[in-house]
Amino acid sequence: MPAPKKGKGRAGGQSRPGRALALILIAMVALTGGMFLSGNTKPRLGIDLAGGTSITLQAKNQPGKPNAINKTNMDTAVSIIERRVNGLGVSEAEVQTQGDRNIIVNIPKGTDSKQAQEQVGTTAQLYFRPVLTVTDGGATPTGTESPSATGSEEPDATPSAKASSDETASDSGSTPSASATTQGRAVTGALKEDGTPTPGASDSSAATETPDPATAALEKKFTELDCSDPSARAKAGEGVAPEDPTVACSSEGDAKYILGPAEVSGTDVDDAKAQFDQQRGIWLVSMEFTDKGSKKFQTITKKLSAQQSPQNQFAISLDGEVVSAPQVNSTLTGSAEISGSFTQQSAEDLANVLSYGALPLSFQEQSVTTVSAALGGDQLRAGLIAGAIGLALVVIYLVAYYRGLAFIALLSLGVSGVLSYTIMALLGPAIGFALNLPAVCGAIVAIGITADSFIVYFERVRDEIREGRTLRPAIERGWPRARRTILVSDFVSFLAAAVLFLVTVGKVQGFAFTLGLTTLLDVVVVFFFTKPVLTMMGGTKFFSSGHPWSGLDPKRLGAKPPLRRSRRVNAPIDHPKEA
Repeated sequence: MPAPKKGKGRAGGQSRPGRALALILIAMVALTGGMFLSGNTKPRLGIDLAGGTSITLQAKNQPGKPNAINKTNMDTAVSIIERRVNGLGVSEAEVQTQGDRNIIVNIPKGTDSKQAQEQVGTTAQLYFRPVLTVTDGGATPTGTESPSATGSEEPDATPSAKASSDETASDSGSTPSASATTQGRAVTGALKEDGTPTPGASDSSAATETPDPATAALEKKFTELDCSDPSARAKAGEGVAPEDPTVACSSEGDAKYILGPAEVSGTDVDDAKAQFDQQRGIWLVSMEFTDKGSKKFQTITKKLSAQQSPQNQFAISLDGEVVSAPQVNSTLTGSAEISGSFTQQSAEDLANVLSYGALPLSFQEQSVTTVSAALGGDQLRAGLIAGAIGLALVVIYLVAYYRGLAFIALLSLGVSGVLSYTIMALLGPAIGFALNLPAVCGAIVAIGITADSFIVYFERVRDEIREGRTLRPAIERGWPRARRTILVSDFVSFLAAAVLFLVTVGKVQGFAFTLGLTTLLDVVVVFFFTKPVLTMMGGTKFFSSGHPWSGLDPKRLGAKPPLRRSRRVNAPIDHPKEA
């Protein structure tokens, strides 16, 4: 008959749990195999667990821009700082705003924190300024004559730079002392707006001219500047507008400069990359400019190429410090190469600065906090102990109340744990997921959520038994009702996790991400493991006979005999034949 076949088909679909178990087994093997093959056998730990460095930066308005601190500029700064840190290969670093003017940068253990701090701390605008004067980094002794300009040639070891059209220049930024001095004599000079030397750089008639007060003040500041003092080096160009000349130190503190007004800004740089030249066997930095920046760069290099050293140099100034000062010998166009005594690291650092140096705000480093690995280990240990205690309490409750059904629940929790662990381990290198302390808390909370799904299903089955049905029909009839409840409950939990992830930042997102992940896995485990296993166990004598320790004993559940006898109502009745 058609009807019984249809019913048998439904029952058969429900009673063949092997397919679902095979699917989840394949998924577990694939994830575990991928974890071992990739070598990522442990989840990546966040800064609060593995240790690392946390840097707090406070935004400051630049001269002439009193309203620069706003959400748009702060978001742009976060994006640029994040790309700059990621340029060091720190993909798991966290960069986020705190309040309306602070940015928090968390750099995990395993990264050169000093190098990262230097990269993050240099958050002012990037400018290309012409070099007017350069000398050794120490303060000039009182009474010492100002060194005069000289046309002596640079040493052969001086670094060089060239444009894409084989135009050449030299880079004194790599070895400032070598290119700034010859035979111990500092090279000095000045530059007019038209690019010609001022009288006084090499013209003896300059001594009779009336000194400009502004120039005299700048020269006095230059003379007193001691670049070997880190605090003096940091304050050298503080509060100077881009259109004004300034004094500056090299990033190493071994050279100091008088720089002209900024001719090109960091926003004019389109891209910069560190490359190794196979023919020459050297590291170099290639630069690409925007259309607007290309015109500016061509104009300034045309002026500088006609001058003598050091007036033919342009300084790449970031946060008031000169990170490089290439020497220009000919006009450069929209692309150029800076080469010299670079190592791979120094070339990559300079390219990183050029690529991500243009920030819409200036920042002041407020605090630097280092979290030791020992403290992180203590926190992780405390979190694991809390998780073990929570799991133990859940196990005790399940065994005491559900007895034999607790075995199925524990197997399901084990499957959920394996899936969660392997996925977290693989998500580390895949998307930069780092397990922090709030994420561990989310995993602990998920134990209760997962156990709750098992309880919902078990109680539906027990309700069916209380109504007088045997175990196999109770398992199948209780599943649709339990399934709806589980899906609604998990949807609410996942929605809460998603909203929390979207509206929060930092470590709270770790809690939300873990909670959402484990909630999705709860649905997978209940559908593809708990239900099929309970169906299989329902065919065993221990569970089907209602053993007192099975958790499904009809007597303990208070089954109603009248409803149980109602099954015989459908039996065929023999009617007496009519007389």
